[in-house]
Amino acid sequence: MKDLIEFIAKGMVDDPEAVVVNETVDRGTVFLELRVAPGEVGRVVGREGKLANAMRALLRVAGARSRKRVVLDIGD
Repeated sequence: MKDLIEFIAKGMVDDPEAVVVNETVDRGTVFLELRVAPGEVGRVVGREGKLANAMRALLRVAGARSRKRVVLDIGD
């Protein structure tokens, strides 16, 4: 799941080297923290949060297959 989000985010930003994804697992819940360069958060979130919601939907499907809840946090 971490690799999926990292791949998607690197394709959306101008500075792919600044993309960092941290993964933490706690009681069956996977917490993903996506960090991008300052000023590029808007590219990842998209208009009205549509891109962020699409990434969360993909994570929900991937998490359902492994019976885990996935939470995505986006920031700079």
